[in-house]
Amino acid sequence: MKIHFGRFLALALIFALQSQLAGAQQSSDAEFNTTVAHPAYTKNYPRVVFDEAHNNFHTTTGRYKPFVDLIGSDGYNVVPGRKLFAKPSLSTFKILVIANALGAEDMDEDGADGAAFTEEECDVVRDWVKGGGALLLIADHAPFGGAAESLGKRFGVEMSKGYTFDPENYFKESGDPSTLLFSRENKRLLDHPITNGHTAGERINQVLTFTGQSIKGPEGSSVLLQLSETARDKPDRESQTSVSAAGRAQGIAFKFGKGRVVVLGEAGMLSAQLVGVEKRPMGMNVPGSDNRQLALNIMHWLSGQL
Repeated sequence: MKIHFGRFLALALIFALQSQLAGAQQSSDAEFNTTVAHPAYTKNYPRVVFDEAHNNFHTTTGRYKPFVDLIGSDGYNVVPGRKLFAKPSLSTFKILVIANALGAEDMDEDGADGAAFTEEECDVVRDWVKGGGALLLIADHAPFGGAAESLGKRFGVEMSKGYTFDPENYFKESGDPSTLLFSRENKRLLDHPITNGHTAGERINQVLTFTGQSIKGPEGSSVLLQLSETARDKPDRESQTSVSAAGRAQGIAFKFGKGRVVVLGEAGMLSAQLVGVEKRPMGMNVPGSDNRQLALNIMHWLSGQL
């Protein structure tokens, strides 16, 4: 019995250590400043539903808490959405945010890249946006692109469903060709009310993304984050084969009927996380980036302020 107990205890300790290490890989940055000095809304707060009903990797209390706290400080009333999409439940909201939905409970499970939404749900969201709603759809590298593909198609958005990297136009300080730099200087950050803002203080000059997929919008859509001629898509992170991602994007915006849509091909850009045992900043908390203002500008455009 003592031997068995000892083995059990050892295994339990190993499991606990592994869990702690896994948790340390990506965690929300509790010290990230989410205060907005001059909120966009001080009354008539736009209601935002943040999807948590589709095995979402990002939630209001998890890795996207800094985003939720930031837009809450800006005057948005954010409510977790824990029910499947239906016309009555969406009708009381102005904006729907979906961040990395999955077709299974965990991203490593079989079926994770399967449809996260039913066909009926996709129709409901499409019709709701067409009638005046606003959608922020965020779908990262595999398996998230596959999980959101059916919903994206309702809006004419094509997802690569793989991993995007650029051996030339990446953030050199990261040493990672999938950490991409979009700036005024490299001409990968394009003009739009979202990137220009209301004032010089709201103007976006540099955005970083952290391993995502490439997307292509419908005719007439505006590209926010333009991939370069040297950008490539891999089917998986370790693949030796790739295809060109030239002409594609990691951020687009367009009007749809009476509503508005923003689609991002990478989720980390609007988070504020600490990564690895060294707790490297990733997202809005990276010094020198304008990702924080990008998050605010996206919401301002979706709610009709820009």
